[in-house]
Amino acid sequence: MTLALDGVRKDNRHWLRLVNPRILGLLVAIVLAIGIFQSYNSSFLTLANILTLLQSMSALVILSMGLTFVILTGEIDLSVGSVFGLSPMVTALLWVHGVPMLAAVFIGLVLGCAIGLINGFIITRVDIPSFIVTLGTMNVVYGATLLISGASGVDPNYPASGHPVPHGEYQLFRGFAASQVVPNLSTQIWWFLGTAVVLWVLRHRTLFGFRLIAIGGSVDSARTARINVRRYLLIVFLLAGFFAALAGMLEFSFLGSTDPNAGQNLLFPAFAAVIVGGTSLNGGVGTIGGTVIGAVLLSILDNGLSLIGVGSYTQLIFIGGITITAVALDRWTTSRHQPGVYRA
Repeated sequence: MTLALDGVRKDNRHWLRLVNPRILGLLVAIVLAIGIFQSYNSSFLTLANILTLLQSMSALVILSMGLTFVILTGEIDLSVGSVFGLSPMVTALLWVHGVPMLAAVFIGLVLGCAIGLINGFIITRVDIPSFIVTLGTMNVVYGATLLISGASGVDPNYPASGHPVPHGEYQLFRGFAASQVVPNLSTQIWWFLGTAVVLWVLRHRTLFGFRLIAIGGSVDSARTARINVRRYLLIVFLLAGFFAALAGMLEFSFLGSTDPNAGQNLLFPAFAAVIVGGTSLNGGVGTIGGTVIGAVLLSILDNGLSLIGVGSYTQLIFIGGITITAVALDRWTTSRHQPGVYRA
């Protein structure tokens, strides 16, 4: 009997080791948040609100997952919000001035990749910290978006300049994110689910993902292991630029119009989702699943606080407090494993 109980205890300890405490804590927080919001407003768990929540967080999830790869290496990219706004704006302007829709979309996505490559090149070749480089890029890209758009949005059906786009092309473009292959589920939701699966495999089941962890854990050790750090940094910044552009393009497709300020309110929530999801700002630790769950929690808070009548300013306080708590938890966890690291 004693041997059997010992076996059960050992088996339980084995399963406990497999559970990520941060993910478990996030799931508990999500359940508590749902319970609280539902008790205050019974419409929170209605099908209509759940579908609205899924759709509204799609762009945030895609943007955050691309950013996760950068932070895994110990770097940072502040330009993703601006790229989110620039790529669809360039696509819209090219489109209303006669460029075929598919070509305009392709150019918009390539532009996002190019900005990511420029970031990576300056960081790796000129040896300027990523915070400084991407802070500059953020302002350059945002300024360029305002300049080319005249600080105004573009609706391809009713452009202020150019000509209305062909109706068939417009319907096809809207179908990328706004159609419903499954009733009540917009294509944009399937895009974010599919992207999550692909990036999860890339992070957790490929040599590329393991090498990013190695680079984030110790750049010197990664170089000793003959990992081409510069190449991998170029790739992760390219990925961040591409997924920022993709997220912006899907939002443009869903709404049918684009705005030059579209990504400015997503930068902080994207960072918050990555950090709350357990990715360390020091690099070397982080999961795609954690980022997705972090984005889900933040989206639930945003949606629920709005439903119960809490103003946008108070929502910022909530999100800011959660982000600071997540960073503090990350620092505390790191200091436990490496005593003295954060001591003066």
